[in-house]
Amino acid sequence: MVKILTEHINNPNLHKIDEYQRLGGYKSVEKALKTLTPDEVVEEVKKSGLRGRGGAGFPTGMKWSFIDKKSSNPRYLVCNADEGEPGTFKDRYLMQHNPHALIEGMITSSYALGANTAYIYVRGELYYVIRILERAIDEAYAKGLLGKNILGTGYNLDLYCQPGGGAYICGEETALIESLEGKRGNPRLKPPFPAVSGLYSCPTVVNNVETLAAIPWIVNNGGDEYAKLGVGRSTGTKLISASGHINRPGVYEIEMGLSVEEFIYSDSYCGGIANGKELKAAIPGGSSVPILPKELMLRTATGDARLMTYESLSEGGFETGTMLGSGGFIVMDETTCIVRNTLNFARFYRHESCGQCSPCREGTSWLEKILRRFEHGGATLKDVDLLVSISKNIEGKTICPLGDAAAWPVASAVRHFRHEFEEHVRNNGCTFHQ
Repeated sequence: MVKILTEHINNPNLHKIDEYQRLGGYKSVEKALKTLTPDEVVEEVKKSGLRGRGGAGFPTGMKWSFIDKKSSNPRYLVCNADEGEPGTFKDRYLMQHNPHALIEGMITSSYALGANTAYIYVRGELYYVIRILERAIDEAYAKGLLGKNILGTGYNLDLYCQPGGGAYICGEETALIESLEGKRGNPRLKPPFPAVSGLYSCPTVVNNVETLAAIPWIVNNGGDEYAKLGVGRSTGTKLISASGHINRPGVYEIEMGLSVEEFIYSDSYCGGIANGKELKAAIPGGSSVPILPKELMLRTATGDARLMTYESLSEGGFETGTMLGSGGFIVMDETTCIVRNTLNFARFYRHESCGQCSPCREGTSWLEKILRRFEHGGATLKDVDLLVSISKNIEGKTICPLGDAAAWPVASAVRHFRHEFEEHVRNNGCTFHQ
C-alpha cells in the first residue's frame, strides 16, 4: 500500500521543517520552479487524474486550467481548510501532524497557477491548528521557500493563514471567498466562477487541504505514476475519517478501489463493528451524502462488491447508491435509531443555513420540526411522504449545495428505512433508547 500523505505521519517531529526536509520535503518546489514551466506542472496534475478531495470530486487539473489567463488582475490560490462537514476530520489531522505537506503543495500549486499570494482559510474553532500552520509558515519563510525570489528563481509568493468565520456555509468556495474578504459568508451566484472572478474579483482557485497536499508527490513522481494508483477515474489515495460504532476509529489513507467490506471489517482499518454488534447502515462521505443500509453499503444493487471509489459508491444513483464526498465514513450498528440520527443532521443544517435562499431557509426548518414529531410524538403517516416532498422542493433549488446537503440525508433515510419512520408513528415516538 502506497502512502502518499501519511507515510511519516507518526514521526513526532514531522511538523518541523528540518525533519520534513530530511525526509524529502520541498523537493517538488525545487523541481517545479527550476525545471518545469507552470503549464508543465498543470499538465502533470491533469495526467494524475487527481480529483478534489473536499467532496465534489472535480478533476483538479481541469479546474486549474479554467483560471482566466487573459485577465490583468493578480491571481490567487486559496486553501479551503474550513472542514465543517460532520463526520470529517482528516484535514485537521493532516495539518496538525504534517503542515509542511500543505505548505509545499501550496507553493508548487501557486507557481503552476501564476499566483503570488495564497491563503489558508482554516475553520475558526481549530485555533491550535492555526498556530501550528503559522509556525510552519514562518519556518518556510526563514528557509527562503516563501517570500521574494524563492530558491533564487525569481518567483515570489506570500502565504497567509486566516481563521474562518465559524460557519459551515463558509466551506462552500464562494462563501469562503466572501468571508475572506471580510464580509458575511453568503454564497455567490455563479457564473462568474471564481476562476474568472473570485477573491477581490480576481482569478482564484480554491482547493481542499488534502488535494493540495497530494501535489508534491505528483510533481516528484509524475502524474502517470499517480494515475497507476486506484481504479479507473478514481486515482491515487484518499484519506478517510472513520467514526461511529467501529473498533478502530481514526484517519486512514487508502488506495482507491479498496472494498467497503474490507475497510469496515479488516483489522488494518476499522476493525469491525464495536461490541460484537451488527452493521446496520453507513454514510461514506460525511453527513451531507445519502445513507445506505448494510446490504447496499457492502454490495451494489447488481451484486458487485461496493468499492471505495467515486464511481462504485454512486452506482445506481441515489436510489441504491451514495457518494464518496469528503470521506467522512460514519458507521452505525443495529442499535442506531435512523430517525434520531436524521433529526440530528436536520437540526445541524437548519442551524447552518445562511438563510439567503427561501427553499433552504424554510425547508430546513420544516424538516427539523417534522422529524422532531417523529422522534418525540405527534407525527402521522402522511408526514413520511411530507418529508420526501419537502426534500424534493429544496434539492437543486438553492444557490449553493447546502440545500442538497440537507435534503439528501432525509430523503435517503425515508427511502431505505421507511419502516422505522412508520414504527415511530405507531409508537408515538422513539422506542430505540427507552
